[in-house]
Parts: sequence; structure tokens; C-alpha cells
Amino acid sequence: MNAHTPPPAARRLPDEALNPPPASGPIQANVTPDLLPGLGLTATIALAAFALRLVPGVSALSPMILAILIGLVFHNLVGTPARAKPGVRFALRPVLRLAIVLLGLQLTAAQVAEVGVRGLAVIAATLCATFLFTICLGRAIGVERKLAQLIAAGTSICGASAVIAASSVTRAADEDVAYAVACVTVFGSIAMFAYPLLPAVLGLSPHAYGLWAGASIHEIAQVVAAAFQGGQAAGEFGTVAKLSRVMLLAPLVLCLGFAEARRAGRTGDRAETARTPIPWFVLGFIAVVALNSVLPLPQAATNVASTITTFLLSTALAAMGLETDIRKLKAKGLRPLLLGLAAFLFIAGFSLSLILAMG
Repeated sequence: MNAHTPPPAARRLPDEALNPPPASGPIQANVTPDLLPGLGLTATIALAAFALRLVPGVSALSPMILAILIGLVFHNLVGTPARAKPGVRFALRPVLRLAIVLLGLQLTAAQVAEVGVRGLAVIAATLCATFLFTICLGRAIGVERKLAQLIAAGTSICGASAVIAASSVTRAADEDVAYAVACVTVFGSIAMFAYPLLPAVLGLSPHAYGLWAGASIHEIAQVVAAAFQGGQAAGEFGTVAKLSRVMLLAPLVLCLGFAEARRAGRTGDRAETARTPIPWFVLGFIAVVALNSVLPLPQAATNVASTITTFLLSTALAAMGLETDIRKLKAKGLRPLLLGLAAFLFIAGFSLSLILAMG
């Protein structure tokens, strides 16, 4: 080796050494001012989404969906300011995880018990079958693995909330998240309008119709809108069934996190293994459900908590929109959309078949 030849260790440094990922620990107080522009922007978009729901014809869409749409349009037409980036990234991680923990305030063990053993069996079997079907079909038709996982999570559990919860452990690209949210929004909206036309045709009782809506429609708001079209009893049971389904978000995200860590370990990707987070926020969700079951909040406090949770989720989705490039969405083509359609048809047909089989 001559004097001008660099030592082997200095010839090439890995990208992680040159551009280390942001720390996942507590945010230091001295960077807080850097977060304010981005948090202010995402919060403003979330407030605008809430305000848009007052417009006739728009109220059927959740603030979360409207927030990601506004953020996406803003980013691609105006551009996300550089000084807002730190706050936007903060909204995509800590704010999102706090919102998922607070989702636990909407559920108690008593509500889950109301669904009954057979109802819970339908919900669990539908979730597992839909998730596996979507993953397998996605692999068969050539949809990227992480995008297929997000579509599977959003369809099988609770729409946009499940998509962004799953993305936090799979480390999916923002464009994957936006595409998956679009899929579950489109097909969940179709279900919201189509389901109320079918109970009489299918001979479903209010109880059976509520269970079907709760077990198969994507978003909580969509379930409420569709189920109450079948009457008060159908609406109440559908809402409780849906909340019971949301409870299964915790084990699914835990399994996805462990699966990602194992996959990275098998491929020898140490950097990816180090970045795969332990989803402590899911354990927080479980703890909040347990606490709410023992010491339930008054209804008024539950309503306030629900609004705050939706606002935080909308803030996180606004941040997702602010990080999404429409050109990258177009590059993914129609296959993921066809996967979302197939998953929607599967979850509707599979859950209905189980309900009819049980009588």
C-alpha cells in the first residue's frame, strides 16, 4: 500500500454513517423551536379538514382522509417549506403513536363482551383471512410487499388508522401509505353507500347486518354511517363490533413489527434490524383499554378524547400528505388499486358467508 492509498476502512462509508437516521428516543428540548413550523402547518391542515366536513356532501369523509388530501395537494402544488420538515417528521412519529394510544379510550372490555363469542369469532376469522388473502394476492400480482401489507392492514382492521399504525413498524414509504389510504378510502366509501341497500335483499336481521358492517367496512365513521341506516339496533351493534375489531390492531402491529425484525435478521441487514422499532405504543394502547375497562371515562370525556384522537390522527395524516410525491404514486400503477378492490370484495363476501352460516 503506497502513501496515497487510503486505508480500506476509509475508502467507503455506509450511507448510515454519512447520514445517520434520527434518534428514536425523547426529543431534546433545544430542538423544540425547530418543530413549531411543521407542527403548526400540520395542525392547520387538520383544522381545515375538520372545517371542510361542515360543507354539504363532504361530511361523509373523515377528517383524516381530508387531511391527507389537503397535505398532498399543498405539497405537490406549493411545496412543503424546508423549515417545516422537522415538525412534519415529528407529526409522523410521536404524534401518530400518541394518537394510537389514545384510541384505547374508545374501547372497553365490556363492549367487546357485548359482541359475544360468535361475533368475535366472525371478526377474528375475517380479519385473519382477509389479511392473509391480501398478502398472498399482492405477492402473486407483483405488488410491493410493504404496500400490500398496508392495504391488508387497512382493509382487515380499521382503514387509515391501521395503515399508518402498520407503517410505523414496516417503515413503508410515504407514497405507499398514501396509496393504501386512498384504497381503503375509496372502497370503504363504496361499502358505506352500498351496504344499506342489501339487508332486505339478503334477509339480514338488524343484529346480523350490524355485525356484517362492523366486521367488514373499513373506517369507524363509515361503519357508523352504514350501520345506522339499518336502524338503531343495527347501528349500535355495528359500532360495538367495529370497536372490537379495532382492538385487534394491537396484536397485528406487534406481529408485523416482529416479522420485520426477523426478516431483516434473516437477510443480514443489521441497519434495518436496528431501525425496526419495538411498537411500545401498541402496548400503551392495550394498557389504556385495560384502564378504561376498570375506570371508564364519563361519556362527555370519552367524546372529547375521541375528538382529540381524531385531530391527532388527522395531523399525522396531514404530515403524510406533505411528504408524498404524486409522481411516485402514479409510478406504482393500477395493481395496488386492484389489490384493494379484491381485498374489499373478499372481506365483504367472507364475513357475510360466516354470518349466514351461523344463522
